[in-house]
Amino acid sequence: MSAEEKKTETVEQPAEVAQETKVEEKPKVQLSDKMEGLIKSVEEMSVLELSELVKALEDRFGVSAAAPMAVAAVGAPGAAAEVEEKTAFTVVLAEIGSQKIQVIKEVRALTSLGLKEAKDLVEAAPKEVKADVTKEEADKMKAQLEAVGAKVELK
Repeated sequence: MSAEEKKTETVEQPAEVAQETKVEEKPKVQLSDKMEGLIKSVEEMSVLELSELVKALEDRFGVSAAAPMAVAAVGAPGAAAEVEEKTAFTVVLAEIGSQKIQVIKEVRALTSLGLKEAKDLVEAAPKEVKADVTKEEADKMKAQLEAVGAKVELK
């Protein structure tokens, strides 16, 4: 077989294989002449022009063409995603209760605040008492404040 014969030779597939590899075509959408003209204009634009067009459309209509980013945990298939345990807590004084003076004393004991600062903090409830504390310290602070009638939240 000569080189020319090899070039012109075609490989024929059996009819069964040809049917399996056939790609289904989607029905074409009917477009108006105006839309066809717009598509042709877009096809003729450079990438820079298309970028500027997108920016102009975003500004004009107050929208964003950016796709929303989905944050997903990547792990082994079928493995449950591990939940990260919280290590830093914030102690928040939700309500002071009926024993305001006792709550002020406890806030002073738990923090390095002076009398006026502690009083202001208690009167401004709900207010953060202490941030970035360990679980044990946060539970201890919560128990002490609740013992004098305050309501406390851990965040």
